[in-house]
Amino acid sequence: MSTKANRLERREYAERLHFEMLLAELSARFINLPADQIDSHIEDAQKRICEFLDLDRSTLWQTCETEHGALLLTHIHQPTGSLPQTTERMNGGDFFPWTVQKLLDGETVIISKMTDLLPEASRDRESFRAIGTKADVIVPLSVGEGPVFGVLTFAVMREERIWPETVVTGFKLIAQVFANALARKKMDLQLRQTLEEVQQLRDQLYTENIYLREHIQRQEGNEAIVGESESVLKMLEQAKRVAATDSTVLLLGETGTGKELLAHAIHNMSSRKDRKLVTGNCASLPPTLIESELFGREKGAYTGSLTRMAGRFELADGSTLFLDEIGDLPLELQSKLLRVLEQGQFERLGSSRTIKVNVRLIAATNQDLAKEVSEGRFRKDLYYRLNVFPIIIPPLRDRKEDIPSLVWSFVKQFEKSMGKQIDSIPKAKLEALMRYNWPGNIRELKNVIEHAMILSSFKTLDVTAPACALEEESTSYTLQDMERRHILEVLERTEWRISGKNGAAEILGIKRTTLQSKMKVLGIKRPTN
Repeated sequence: MSTKANRLERREYAERLHFEMLLAELSARFINLPADQIDSHIEDAQKRICEFLDLDRSTLWQTCETEHGALLLTHIHQPTGSLPQTTERMNGGDFFPWTVQKLLDGETVIISKMTDLLPEASRDRESFRAIGTKADVIVPLSVGEGPVFGVLTFAVMREERIWPETVVTGFKLIAQVFANALARKKMDLQLRQTLEEVQQLRDQLYTENIYLREHIQRQEGNEAIVGESESVLKMLEQAKRVAATDSTVLLLGETGTGKELLAHAIHNMSSRKDRKLVTGNCASLPPTLIESELFGREKGAYTGSLTRMAGRFELADGSTLFLDEIGDLPLELQSKLLRVLEQGQFERLGSSRTIKVNVRLIAATNQDLAKEVSEGRFRKDLYYRLNVFPIIIPPLRDRKEDIPSLVWSFVKQFEKSMGKQIDSIPKAKLEALMRYNWPGNIRELKNVIEHAMILSSFKTLDVTAPACALEEESTSYTLQDMERRHILEVLERTEWRISGKNGAAEILGIKRTTLQSKMKVLGIKRPTN
């Protein structure tokens, strides 16, 4: 090979390398790029590619949702005054019927010279010549297996051009980057519009006090999901979307965050709302009784079963079943639950007759089910079946801006039951409540407000944050140390009363037996003197 040929090959290799580096740089820009910056970055990328390859024009067209066949010019790079400006709207099928069909089939159209076009593309050839195009690469825009929603073009108007394979591959790559970015922008816009509609609806339905109080009422009418934070609005939007389906929902959140309340909201927004929501708690019964509670039993199925009993699944036929603490379901019953979810059928305890039901399941847990699966305490196949549409319910410490609204909501509830009227809450008291981390979440806050309502004799609520509200936790404590300290503080505050109303278990939002187990593990014992 001659020296001249070597130099040419090295130059081509260097140019190809620089082009690939440019594409990598441009692609990296769009990772986590805010939606409002996508358009400007697309046009900047078009400009840089055109300048690097000495191209005359790059356009990006998107389909019009209101007019079938219409293409809208949304992004363009063209040196000012160098060429006539292209139209901003056209019907691609009228001017480029052959090209449009190729693009709709997912093919990239490569034109090095007009004579390359087949005879059946004569209408396209006339249109290209009319706008002065000598060479062009046109790439369809789509995401995954979805439909084509636009095209990206790179054109030369001065001369014919041979398009190397590496250049065409680069165009396809950048087109995919643009397509993903535009799809994300569209989804972001739709979500923002939906959230705005939700916000407008909330503004219409609910009144304002000195603090904004927003509610989405359950149809039973005595409790509500309260909140104005972004995390709550997002949670409600997810609930609204999944409520219209029959998909299984998994509610994830700490104890006391309101998982059952959200389950009621999903049921009441669903097509099954005319039937009563059936509930069950997998941790409230001993393992020997859970199977009969869920799936029913025949008379004489076991000692003491004197009558036939329908289980929760039969009662929920045509409705929704909410199973709380699903992580505590015994391993031997998990396969039976999986069968109901997949096939809609089961047998009562003590019977071989198969019962078919149509039940929509909403499950909830405060456990890490993925960890339970890895440690062999929860079936992997059941986990994946439950995890179709998970919704994370934020803990109260992550939505402290909702505390004033929640406080007023609880005040109004207790006003009715206690026959009292509260007109104001000192700002300093509310700020103290907002500084507390609320390990017991909304349930703990409700108990604190109930306690304050009992003691209040005037129209101003005298509420005090729990004792540890103003303490600064040391980062040197382990999670177990902090849990032990908090349990001790609650026990001391309740004078070591574990169960009952306003007992330590209720304040902590856990069962009495769970608290006793934790005390044993953490070495917590009641003082003897």
